[in-house]
Amino acid sequence: MQTIILEDRKKLHISGVTDVDCFNDCEIRLYTELGTLTVKGNSLHVNEISVESGDAVVEGEIAALVYGDKVTRRLGIRGRLFK
Repeated sequence: MQTIILEDRKKLHISGVTDVDCFNDCEIRLYTELGTLTVKGNSLHVNEISVESGDAVVEGEIAALVYGDKVTRRLGIRGRLFK
């Protein structure tokens, strides 16, 4: 199960995150239980990520959420940096 809550297009709460693939201020690519999720926008940053629960919080000007292939990965080194 996965939950996505978007508040005022500025704060995004995501559950079921298994890894962070790449990120910059315009795009964040996450692996989730339901596949790859790309968050697009401006001034984006991963504010929180929990290894135990798989929850993540992204903040910035969120313009789009795009699901890709159903590929999952366990939380790697990048994800552990934000624990």
